[in-house]
Amino acid sequence: MSDTHTVSEHTDAGVRDNPQKSRYELEQDGATAAAHYRISGDVITFTHTEVPDALHGRGVGSKLVHGALENTRERKLKVVPRCSFVAAYIDRHREFADLVAG
Repeated sequence: MSDTHTVSEHTDAGVRDNPQKSRYELEQDGATAAAHYRISGDVITFTHTEVPDALHGRGVGSKLVHGALENTRERKLKVVPRCSFVAAYIDRHREFADLVAG
């Protein structure tokens, strides 16, 4: 049995929450992009997003963060975007602004 699970079918295909590593993951072409987080109570703090060089410029980071935020909404968590990539994504996609802890 795997420790990772695919987030809801309503999110971007392939985005998985890996709670043992405290990160959302998206594997593509043999490389894994990750959005690292910490959860405390009902708040998820995104701390860092990593996209391997081989995947840069292909929208993988955006797809990953979109799926992570969709899952965050489903879990009824509030978001603290300490990661600049996540913060910029939320600024560009205002449909997620209501998730930001405030």
